[in-house]
Amino acid sequence: MTASEDDPAAFEERLDEIADALAAAETEADLDEVEASIKDVEADLAEATFPEPEPPEDEEEEEPPDPREELEDRLDDLRDDLEDQRGPYAEDIVGEITTASGTISRTEWAEEGLDELVPVVERFVEAVESALDTDLDGTVTADDDALADVLGIVSDAVEDSGLDADEDAETIAALLDATTELNDGVEAATAFDDLPVREQLHRHGFFDVLGHYKDFPPEWSAIKAHEEAGDVEMILLAFDLLDSNFLEDHCVDALRRIADERALDDMAQLARRRDHGAIEVLGKIGSDEPVDMLLDYAETEGDPRLQQVAIKALGEIGSEKATETVAQQLGADDPEVRSGAARSLGMIGDPRAIEPLADVLDEDDAWAVRGSAAWALVQIGTEAALEIVTEHEADRSNLVEDAVTKARTGLAEP
Repeated sequence: MTASEDDPAAFEERLDEIADALAAAETEADLDEVEASIKDVEADLAEATFPEPEPPEDEEEEEPPDPREELEDRLDDLRDDLEDQRGPYAEDIVGEITTASGTISRTEWAEEGLDELVPVVERFVEAVESALDTDLDGTVTADDDALADVLGIVSDAVEDSGLDADEDAETIAALLDATTELNDGVEAATAFDDLPVREQLHRHGFFDVLGHYKDFPPEWSAIKAHEEAGDVEMILLAFDLLDSNFLEDHCVDALRRIADERALDDMAQLARRRDHGAIEVLGKIGSDEPVDMLLDYAETEGDPRLQQVAIKALGEIGSEKATETVAQQLGADDPEVRSGAARSLGMIGDPRAIEPLADVLDEDDAWAVRGSAAWALVQIGTEAALEIVTEHEADRSNLVEDAVTKARTGLAEP
């Protein structure tokens, strides 16, 4: 009896035949025929309608398997086996060469690493010349660009060789062995990152500022010297390489004092981990770029210290985009957060903050918070802001009294 096309057994028979054909395939043409058969079965399976399996009579029995799912799994397995049996091709060799060339171009090499790469590339070029029976132009020198250029020439030669997966299988296999040796050699060569950290710093000239005398640890002395010289790049180099919280903190401190925008990306990355020192550096740099991140931190309830640092940084940056969010923190539970928010609004100088600051000056129980609000209003400096401050001369806070004096002076000036 012949099974119908809507019978799973018919598909199983076809898949068995495909599996046999795949096992017997010797050429790419044979594999192309197998692939076409797989596609035919896939299309027919999509159109097939199978009867619903009978549910189990006993609740403890397992549900019968879905025949469509089992057939699709077999199709997937056959596709994988087909791909495993194909090739290798010339483009696989080109891909491996491209990988090696990319690694050479992207890597910062130690001087000895470039010297190690020269014989690796020379052996590879000789292997390709032998396999393709050709001579390749290109000088192999201890320079990453020159090495990449040579590999580009080799890659073009392989791509133009017209190697056939069936007729040139041995040549392709030999070239793949050569590319494996090439990539292994590239991976084994000494990259700059492979050197000990102190040696990397030494080769970058990090310690040159110390002369013959070095305090302990010399990295700390060098950081201080580079800070004095305003050499942000050297401090960032140390920050990137040194695995020491002590020295990292000194790098951040130096960058905060220098406040150079070249440190923005590194400090923003560190600030994303809620590092308070990095957030302080961002405030000193004054770029608008990290404002959105700092606004999120300013609203972080349950971490008042983070809020304080972020709010201060927003004030130092001075973006009016922060006014509303910072003003909302005038109602925070922590008086230090409220005080910091008031001072930040004064640094931003947005007149929209006058009314909420006036409310704080009228109502807040903490004298330091009222003092910060009065100071902020004086910083905003409009006539309306200064008049509000002068109305609080009876406030017992010395900070408010000082602000009242400055407000009166401001109003008296022409």
